[in-house]
Amino acid sequence: MERENVYEKPVTLGNILKFAIPTIAMSVFMSFYTMVDGLFVSNLVGTKALSAINLAAPLIQLVTAISTMLATGGSAVIMKKMGEQKSEEAKEDFTFLILVNVVTGFVMCGLGYLLMDKVFAGMGLSADVSGYCMEYLSRYLLFTVPVLLMNNFSLYMIASGRATLSLICSVAGGVLNMVLDYVFIAIFGMGIGGAAVATGIGYSVTAVAGLFVFSSKKSLLHFKKPVIRFRVLANAAANGCSEMATALVTGIITMMFNWTMLRYVGEDGVAAVTIIMYVLMFASSLYTGYSYGVAPMLSYYYGGQDNIKLKKLVCTSLKVIAVISIITVAASFIMTKPLVSVFARPDNPVYGLAVTGNRICTIALFFIGFNIFASGMFTALSNGAVSAILAFSRSFLFMLITMLVLPVVFGVNGIWMATPVAELMALALSLGMFIIYRKKYHY
Repeated sequence: MERENVYEKPVTLGNILKFAIPTIAMSVFMSFYTMVDGLFVSNLVGTKALSAINLAAPLIQLVTAISTMLATGGSAVIMKKMGEQKSEEAKEDFTFLILVNVVTGFVMCGLGYLLMDKVFAGMGLSADVSGYCMEYLSRYLLFTVPVLLMNNFSLYMIASGRATLSLICSVAGGVLNMVLDYVFIAIFGMGIGGAAVATGIGYSVTAVAGLFVFSSKKSLLHFKKPVIRFRVLANAAANGCSEMATALVTGIITMMFNWTMLRYVGEDGVAAVTIIMYVLMFASSLYTGYSYGVAPMLSYYYGGQDNIKLKKLVCTSLKVIAVISIITVAASFIMTKPLVSVFARPDNPVYGLAVTGNRICTIALFFIGFNIFASGMFTALSNGAVSAILAFSRSFLFMLITMLVLPVVFGVNGIWMATPVAELMALALSLGMFIIYRKKYHY
């Protein structure tokens, strides 16, 4: 069958892009509609409601982090077995890991309801904001299981050669989310709770589609009677821990940026940081989407000990990322003022800060893609330890060092320099790991 032979095709740029383009588009679209979601809430409910979403974000990020860990780590383990021609065992493990996601979702939902009162009570929030936080999170938690399944089914669809279907589900869910935001908030007057329900329903599109897709025996991966193998779960968790760490520390670094900007510039600086983070998030989604797209191929060739295809895939990927990096850097420099003007008028103090900051932070785009690919590659090669070291160092350790040191030396410009310098440090570490493990993986 065509779908079952997709990994047997030659490693060409065209065949690689068939895997990668849908996941790139999906990742870019997800980053876009996340921003649109916030616009609906701020304009239709109010800025206090938007603040509540940000305050609830760390708890939501925990759900996302765990689902990402199980999805990326599990996909690597299962596709490695597929490459080893252990297809029946891979399907048993696949079904087992999906059941683990369901159980985990119910447990996290229950804990969320038990603990959210205490969490928000300890923040010293106003009654309005605290009420918004409780309303939003209580609705969002109802969709914990679909959120976990959505993250998993998205990657397993890609691994099964159905990357286009994964993209369609993501786009359909995103569009449905945006439409329901307006319907629930503006028409039905459901407030911030309506935004949470709209988000949950949007995520559920991929979850429901995945249940149908993987129930069919025509799919490369499909449900069958599971076999409980705790080693498989441990390997999946170990392989995906780097992606989980990345998701968790993002919020911490954001808070550090805001705190530092408030200290040196004030609220205008925080607004400028937000604008620049949107630009970096959009560019990073290109690399994240590419890495997710080629990960199943890396796992399959590694499992099948096809060193020639593995080496060609890695070499081609590095060239693709280099081209994307050059294009994004050039576009960001050229489009800096138009991009910033979407969020702030030229006569606003935020505008000048953001223009300067974006031009400095754009340098990081030379390095980000290689760092994201390196971490994703080692996850796909079932080396979760190295992937975790790369991801943690890049997203937390190096950022922590640069955020503490550079502003003291260079002032406000040091804050903007923190990201490119941290990414450059991460690139050096990634290059070192590439060299150290080259003989082991034969890339």
